[in-house]
Amino acid sequence: MARALALATVCLLAAGLSSTATQGLFGAPPANAPADNAEPATPPAALPPAENKPAAPVRPGSPTAVVKPFYEHAGLELDPAQRSHFADPAKSVLDKSDALRKSGQGECLDPNMALDNAAYDRAEIDKSLKTIEAVKGDEAKVVVAFVVAGNPHRLEWKLKKIDDDWKITDLLSVTGEWALSQYQCE
Repeated sequence: MARALALATVCLLAAGLSSTATQGLFGAPPANAPADNAEPATPPAALPPAENKPAAPVRPGSPTAVVKPFYEHAGLELDPAQRSHFADPAKSVLDKSDALRKSGQGECLDPNMALDNAAYDRAEIDKSLKTIEAVKGDEAKVVVAFVVAGNPHRLEWKLKKIDDDWKITDLLSVTGEWALSQYQCE
């Protein structure tokens, strides 16, 4: 059954279907987050077990390759040295957060947004982490799902190709119903 689901997922992505078609695999986006359609939010769908198969290699330069380091190093998304991986609106929010922090007025963003603000347990996340990538022209989405303390988490990274490089334009938590682009760091 899991192999059939994996094959169906690959076929959907290879066929270049819209994000609406692939949402059935991971559920719909939150009602209050920016979305490509107006479908109501649904609870996150569980991902099938990996069946002890190694993950497919990540293609260098792919949208998934841009997102992957944020799961290897907790809090990396807030590191100003990583800002070259972002474009607006995400970059503007992160820059405003940096300015607020430097001014001494506090923090605007949670320190582990890529982990949906869940407790960081590297072994548990590595064991359950699943990604799926969909590219349509110069836009892409990478959906990431993982389980921490028995709670499923699902995030959607939106990317845009700029000067032949993929840049992150937004990060949405489907389970937490928040979007980076919606933060007001002022």
